[in-house]
Order: sequence, then C-alpha cells, then structure tokens
Amino acid sequence: MDYFQYRNEEAWCEEVPLEKIAAEVGTPTFVYSKSTLIRHLEAMKKAFSHWETLPCFAVKSNSNLEVLRIIFSHGFGADIVSIGELKRSLIAGADPRQIVFSGVGKQDFEIKMALEHDILSFNVESSFELRHIAQAAKKMGKVASVSLRVNPNIDAKTNPKIATGMYSSKFGIVETEVRQLVEEIKKSDSLCLVGVSCHIGSQITDLTPLREAARRMATLAKDLLSEGHELKHVDMGGGLGITYKDEVAPALDAYAQTLIEEIRDTGLRLLIEPGRVVVGNTGILLSRVIGVKQTAEKNFVVVDGAMNDLLRPSMYDSYHEILAVKNQERVMNCDIVGPICETGDYFGKDRNMPAMDEGDLLYIRACGAYGAVMASNYNSRPRAAEVLVEGGRFQIVRSRESYEQMWSAEL
Repeated sequence: MDYFQYRNEEAWCEEVPLEKIAAEVGTPTFVYSKSTLIRHLEAMKKAFSHWETLPCFAVKSNSNLEVLRIIFSHGFGADIVSIGELKRSLIAGADPRQIVFSGVGKQDFEIKMALEHDILSFNVESSFELRHIAQAAKKMGKVASVSLRVNPNIDAKTNPKIATGMYSSKFGIVETEVRQLVEEIKKSDSLCLVGVSCHIGSQITDLTPLREAARRMATLAKDLLSEGHELKHVDMGGGLGITYKDEVAPALDAYAQTLIEEIRDTGLRLLIEPGRVVVGNTGILLSRVIGVKQTAEKNFVVVDGAMNDLLRPSMYDSYHEILAVKNQERVMNCDIVGPICETGDYFGKDRNMPAMDEGDLLYIRACGAYGAVMASNYNSRPRAAEVLVEGGRFQIVRSRESYEQMWSAEL
C-alpha cells in the first residue's frame, strides 16, 4: 500500500494535491511519501522480527539525505558501494558499525576511510581487493572485518542488466576460489573473517533462487564455523522485487521465512540489503505536458521530464505506470516522451490514458528507487527537484539544480 490516491478524480500524495506541488515547486519533480516509507520500514522489521536481523539499506537505490535520515532513524544500517555513499550515510546519521561496503572496485582511499570509521564489514569480491584491504589495515595498525561475497552461479530470473549471481557477471567470488581466500585471511594479522555473503540480482520476484543461494551460504558458513572461524553473520544481499506492472511480488513474510529457514542452523545473525522494496513505491515523478504531437502513425505526448531524470525505461525497457493528475473520460493512445534528442527518450509506449493537452500534469509511479539517483545533465538539463510529503505539508529535500550550478565547476 502507498499514499498516492485519487480524490474527486484528482491525484494526491497523502494530504497534498499533486497540482499544488507542481504549482509551487515546478516540474519535473520527484515526490516522496513519508508515510509510505515508514510503513515499508516497519513492515520489513516486523517480517524479520523473529530472527536477529540487520537490514542494511542499499543506499544506491535512493541516496537523498532526508530519505536516508528517516531510514537510519528506524534502526536500519547501510549497504554502500562508494565512499560518497559512506559520507552520505554518515551525514544522515548511520551508525558506522551497521555499514557494509560492497562493490567490485573499492579504491585504496575508499578502503582507508572505511577503516577509519570502523565499519561493520567489507563485502570482499576479489582476491586483489582482499590484498588491498589487508595492506591498508596493516599500515593503519587495524584489523579489517571482511565477509567473502560469493558468486553462487544462480540465475535470479531477472533482467540480465541487474542479474549479479552468475559467473558471467563481474560480481562476487567463484566458489572454487573461496578456500584460497579463507587461507589468506587465516594467515593475515590484519584481516578477520566475520561473514559470508551473496547477492544474486535485483527485482527478484521468484523466491526459489534466493532459497537455493541461502542454502549454499548456510552450508559454507557451517563448514567455516566447524573449522574454528568465528563468523558473526550471513549476508544474503537484497534484490526483492516490487510490482511495476503485472509482477507478483513476494510477501515480506514469505521472503523472511525463506531466508531464515535456510540459515537458522548456523545460529548466525542475518544481514539483508533491501533497497527497491523499501523505497520503490514511496516516490513518483511529476511532470507537465509541453505539447501533443500527432503523426500518421502515433500520438506523442511530450512532457518536461526526460530520460536524464528517469533512466529506467530507456536503459532497461522497464515499465512504469503513468497516470494523469486529473482524470477525464476522453482516452487517447499515445507514447509519453521527453524533449531529449534521443529516440530512446521515452517513459511509456502505446499507453491508453486520459487525453492529454498542453499544460496538463501526469505522474510516473514507482520512481522512489533508481530514479533521482541515476539522473544526469544530458542535453545540459538541470536535475529535478525532490520533495518529501508528510501529512498535509511538504518540504523540498533537494532544490532544483540551476543552470549556473551545472557549469560552475567548468569555469
């Protein structure tokens, strides 16, 4: 459930009409519902309440500082993939001892800063990375806590561009290499093995691959425990899907039960790294119609939002529901496109929706994850504003970028 609803054929976010936000803030604008976000956070915590679990929010999915403050204030940790995300998380109030650092290309300066803040764990994804962490920790007189992120070669049955658990992807350590790295950790006085990890992909709607991955991680963890390694956790990553169109997203209780059933015998704390499932449906992209263009074959509704604001349709051929802010009976079939000079600049094709006219407002659903974070300045377009709605009021949580800000670093 979310808090984007129609009242008398007009779209509202919580107790605020979207038309009011457009009039005061302009468009395109990302709009987030605080009530929806809190509802999702509490539902996630409740689903895992019967096993010691630390949810580490995937900061890459939405890194707005105010959104992060709300998430961390509800007891979530952070899953980061860059030092920029570490800094954002700390500014937003994350506990460093609840931060895990993932990603295949951690650089020395990033490793050093993470060690300075005594983060919970590095999710190690290669032998060269383990070597760099060991060297940095030794120079600093520290012992780095590491978790080996295993690539289990499991098909997550998702878009190939966001599948991470196959040998064809750049992520994780092949299972046959794990033992070699375990021995290296054992011999090092600057490394401590605290966990095993895996992440098989994003937008997962079938729990079967996740169950198999959890079973393999549990088996590995029990083997390492029997050999005397003092593991603290099993990290099963994130990737749980949401409904964009007609996907049947797994219930949180079923998701929690699947993971807990498989890792229970280890006795270890469970770490998860939810992102999309927490923030995906908390946000929309609000946009205004520039004009309607009719050709011999199609109607094009040209809006002021574009692929630089929301890249997912162009990059992944992904579907987002698009709705009129004010409904009417007259319907038209159309493509909803942006003004960028690319044929791939579209939000939806062959949609039947209320007939749009110049100046009308529409909104694109499920933009809370991988929306604003993937924005760019392509075609020298300023990045959109971001607004957080709470009850009957709203605040700008990221100002619309000005043209001067875009090129200030070039002067």
